[in-house]
Amino acid sequence: QGRCATKAWWIKSTGVFSLFSLHSGAFSEVVMAQEKVTEKMVAIKCIPKKALKGKETSIENEIAVLRRIKHENIVALEDIYESSNYLYLIMQLVSGGELFDRIVEKGFYTEMDASRLIRQVLDAVNYLHSMGIVHRDLKPENLLYFSPDDESKIMISDFGLSKMEGTGDVMATACGTPGYVAPEVLAQKPYSKAVDCWSIGVIAYILLCGYPPFYDENDSKLFEQILKADYEFDAPYWDDISDSAKDFISHLMEKNPEMRFTCDQALQHPWIAGDTALCKNIHESVSRQMRKNFAKSKWRQAFNATAVIRHMRRLQLGTSFGSSNIHSASATSNPQSRPPAKSQSVDCAPLSLTDCE
Repeated sequence: QGRCATKAWWIKSTGVFSLFSLHSGAFSEVVMAQEKVTEKMVAIKCIPKKALKGKETSIENEIAVLRRIKHENIVALEDIYESSNYLYLIMQLVSGGELFDRIVEKGFYTEMDASRLIRQVLDAVNYLHSMGIVHRDLKPENLLYFSPDDESKIMISDFGLSKMEGTGDVMATACGTPGYVAPEVLAQKPYSKAVDCWSIGVIAYILLCGYPPFYDENDSKLFEQILKADYEFDAPYWDDISDSAKDFISHLMEKNPEMRFTCDQALQHPWIAGDTALCKNIHESVSRQMRKNFAKSKWRQAFNATAVIRHMRRLQLGTSFGSSNIHSASATSNPQSRPPAKSQSVDCAPLSLTDCE
């Protein structure tokens, strides 16, 4: 808990916060801070202004989105500070850890637990959609527990790629993380808030088996799978999962965005609103697969989707979106024959503030 020396000038000049470094990213540093008067803990995203040159619109968009939203399952923006060299976003501090970490640490985990998690995500995203906001980067590492308590709520974070609908332009920019983006995004089609619903379906899939629905050592085959919505409920991993859960996921991971469930429809599905989620302990199988497929060093890596599109063009996969939805039982799609998942070599850099418009 060393004092963040690089921000010492700010502490001295304001005397408001005591700061402790949490982690650094490509464009910002996140520090934990305690307000000296109230002793309230917050997280501060410290963004060097020199890193924002030419990207001001993106950060302005993120701030505009965060200022509009207030939901119990969304990390809140509490204040903004600005100096000559830095922009500081004062954020609500969430201290419960990442989603997969907590599941792996549990001794007991059921479909019902997964259903409750997804219900909270759906509530929050449904709220965003009602406000005309599309998140565009929903993935497990953006889902954090509010506190270490066993019954802690889940929180959605990171609105750097979010977009407000109705701003006069059609969303068509490829952005997000390939494993969670909808087929229409990879196919460079105009898209809507339905892309968030697809991502929720992918997350729900992983929560029930511990491995991703799309995986292949070969990049071209991986992207073909996503473009075709080519996934399976593989045995034996899905043998003890209810048909209701599979039906729920199938409605969210529907290739055609016009036929895909909305958040409101998903919230009314029996697996969420009813009593069809099973209470059988699936922790051993799910946690084993999560440790195998989502080691921290792997799932923390974000990919530049624009670079993925360039890569797909080289592989001449741009027309694959029109293909039929084929469910194959090939060895590469069978988790029994999968090696631990690894970051795809898609010739890309960490996602930057300018990758989305």
